[in-house]
Amino acid sequence: MQTLEATPVFVHAGPFANIAHGNSSIVADQVALRLVGPDGIVVTEAGFGADIGAEKFFNIKCRESGLIPNCAVVVVTVRALKMHGGGPKVTLGAQLPKEYIEPNVELVEKGCDNLQRHIQNCKKFGVNVVVAINKFLSDTDAEIEVIKKKSLEAGAENALLADHWAKGGAGAVDLGKAIIEACKKHKEQKLSFKFLYPVEASIKEKIELVCKEIYRADGVTYEPLAEEKIKKFTEQGFDKLPICMAKTHLSFSHDPALKNAPTGFTVPIRDVRASVGAGFIYLLLGPITTMPGLGSRPVFFDIDIDPETGDVVGLS
Repeated sequence: MQTLEATPVFVHAGPFANIAHGNSSIVADQVALRLVGPDGIVVTEAGFGADIGAEKFFNIKCRESGLIPNCAVVVVTVRALKMHGGGPKVTLGAQLPKEYIEPNVELVEKGCDNLQRHIQNCKKFGVNVVVAINKFLSDTDAEIEVIKKKSLEAGAENALLADHWAKGGAGAVDLGKAIIEACKKHKEQKLSFKFLYPVEASIKEKIELVCKEIYRADGVTYEPLAEEKIKKFTEQGFDKLPICMAKTHLSFSHDPALKNAPTGFTVPIRDVRASVGAGFIYLLLGPITTMPGLGSRPVFFDIDIDPETGDVVGLS
């Protein structure tokens, strides 16, 4: 595929990061790297936040591919930070509460605790971080400045507005330059990329490292089924695989109601399963299910092109 400005795009694989690893294929990255050459930059997506998509990118995908990233781009919005800062619940299909479309620096500042933890999580792996602020028309300069300030305090190399939704590539030029600079600095500083855990560690040791270091949990509990599976997979020799945590994307914890940067919680491991062909053990945290709620009839059946006008119909 390609963007509207003819930049090549590879869409190859792409499972959800809450129930799988949340990354595109290694093959896609390798092809892209060949195309851009030794001095080029490939942007590859890790779904959702630094607690799931990025953690799995670093610990699973990078381990398997041998590819070393130079920079992590954390994408943020004023509205998301307002929600983590204590804003009212957003209901699908309902009008947004006024807190999200009117200036509220206090909510943004409180919600920045969440952003700072994402930045800190990425830096644990030895990569530089740039924050991209996706701008909405209702965002104010004061709210943007708070995000920039809090990002730098947490150790980000830079934090910039990303206005490409409105201006195309021209709206992301400064962001692109900042990413290039962060990658260059990473190479000059010879920063060492590191995994969070060695695969030689036991299944429980790996689980507890992710829960405590990335989620900031106080501890982990295991239901009887999980204990049984861990014992079984260890006996079968699968304990040396990396782990893939299936959990909500709405919180650092297993509980979607725990917003911002929660602490003082315990992560319950409900079940443990082995995806040996894919190369990891995956765990179910709390009430998470591994099948997204999709309809039995795909929406693409209703999308078509009007032969008289050339317009695409059925998109909404």
